[in-house]
Amino acid sequence: MTTTKSAAAQSIPHPPNRIPILGDVLGMDRKRPNQKTLWQFSQLGPLYRRSFVGGVHLTFAGSAALMREVIDEKTWMRHFARPYEKLVPVGGDGLFTASNDSAEWRHGHEVLIQGFVPAAMSDYHDTMLNVAELTSRWLGDTRTVTDTAAMMGDTALEVIGRAGFGYSVGAFESDAAERAPFAAALTRVFSYAQESAIPLLGKLFGGSKRDRQHAQDIEFMKSTVLEVIETRRRTGERCPDLLDRMMHPAEGPALPDDNIADQVLTLFIAGHETTGNLLSFATHFLARDPELAAQVRAEAAAVTTDGRIAYEDVAKLRVTDAVIAETLRLWPTAPGFFREAREDTTLGGYPIAAGEWVFVLLLAVQRDPGVWGGDAGEFRPDRWLENGFRPKPWMYRPFGTGPRSCIGQAFALHEAKLIIASLVRDFELASTGELDVEENLTLRPSNLEVTFSRIK
Repeated sequence: MTTTKSAAAQSIPHPPNRIPILGDVLGMDRKRPNQKTLWQFSQLGPLYRRSFVGGVHLTFAGSAALMREVIDEKTWMRHFARPYEKLVPVGGDGLFTASNDSAEWRHGHEVLIQGFVPAAMSDYHDTMLNVAELTSRWLGDTRTVTDTAAMMGDTALEVIGRAGFGYSVGAFESDAAERAPFAAALTRVFSYAQESAIPLLGKLFGGSKRDRQHAQDIEFMKSTVLEVIETRRRTGERCPDLLDRMMHPAEGPALPDDNIADQVLTLFIAGHETTGNLLSFATHFLARDPELAAQVRAEAAAVTTDGRIAYEDVAKLRVTDAVIAETLRLWPTAPGFFREAREDTTLGGYPIAAGEWVFVLLLAVQRDPGVWGGDAGEFRPDRWLENGFRPKPWMYRPFGTGPRSCIGQAFALHEAKLIIASLVRDFELASTGELDVEENLTLRPSNLEVTFSRIK
């Protein structure tokens, strides 16, 4: 956490009822901090700050105009924030948790970028289809899923396990109520990282039973990954997956084994939680809108041959693509990103000193009525189908910004479109509950109940 004492600390709006010495501790929400920040913008405007004892400041930005300023790489850069620090014991020097412009990040990025080019994506397509079919078989003829986010998280985890590393996490192997252990461990790790990163509140975690569970989860995940790597080395097997590309890059030296383990864990983390939550949000919206679901079903059926959608036909799923884009706009599963000033500058007219940072809340920016219109808070996928519509970079950035933006964007979008199209083609969806969103660094529907009924 960066400590700052600039003049901006006194002039940027802050919540009411500041407590002497302790600062802006009232009104914080440990469980849903991003949604509380979204509400706070409605009270204080698009830029505000919480200040705490010791000169610690949390500055939040929530408008397209402010995001336009901070995505300027000449003046701003990625800030390695406290929540990221909490994931370092898991991801080590992986792409997500490595420090800015470190040698480990540069080498890992050079190797892994080749795993997300179109030629590589076509290698993963059949695996994604197989996991969609696995999910479909588990759903049977009719099943009411009481935690759709957990189910979709398992689907996404199975995709990254198989397509990335030739490893099955065992999702959907039985009808047991418990989730696959790897998926459950990852969800707990995300929750721990978010809550322990909050100033003052995070100190309550020390020495607790939850600390011990966190350590056990990390140990379990690392041992699982090391076993995958060791098996590949022992057998000498070559596969068209990400692990093979790290072990046998087309150019340059291979990644060392310890960094391969970091990258594998990082991709498991980044490749399942966010995509699984995206799938569950999209499922919610489609379950509540039978007419929209029928459009998705019709276009999926139109490109289905022998029960499967071909790689080149995914690009034809325009309505499905619009559903995914609108879902990410309204509920970006990664709710925002941190930016740090490279030099003394201003933001929204307030002075910002070099080294100060801000959290850009996409949950607010992507609902900014100033750029999205009066219906910015409504789920309306057809806005993406309007002729020539392309959002400006400062309107919509669900995969982050700059050189540290999500390397797996193409993978995640292809996977999401393929799985949603495949499932909606084969099932009627029904849901009556209201959307309740919980937070584990990411945003995810809480206890979302959806009934899947196979179309005969």
